[in-house]
Amino acid sequence: MNKPELLEKIATNADISKASAERVLKVITETVIKTVSKGDNLQLVGFGTFKSGKRAARIGRNPQTGAEINIPAVKTIKFSSGKAFKDAVNKRK
Repeated sequence: MNKPELLEKIATNADISKASAERVLKVITETVIKTVSKGDNLQLVGFGTFKSGKRAARIGRNPQTGAEINIPAVKTIKFSSGKAFKDAVNKRK
């Protein structure tokens, strides 16, 4: 499913216009990004939790030359699915 298909589903199921559905989706995604960027978790019970993590700096190798390169530390994004989500994917009751 792509974004236009998702917007169509939201608009149909929520009985709102596609423009309203797009605004809702935009606010949700912006809120998730801002919350996780600050280092906070965003938990949607039954769906999952968005959180940030850290990947330490490390030494890597250039696969073409074999030369060592420094890979800087970065923040990562993690998503842990909730029980209801996992059960739905695995078709459990």
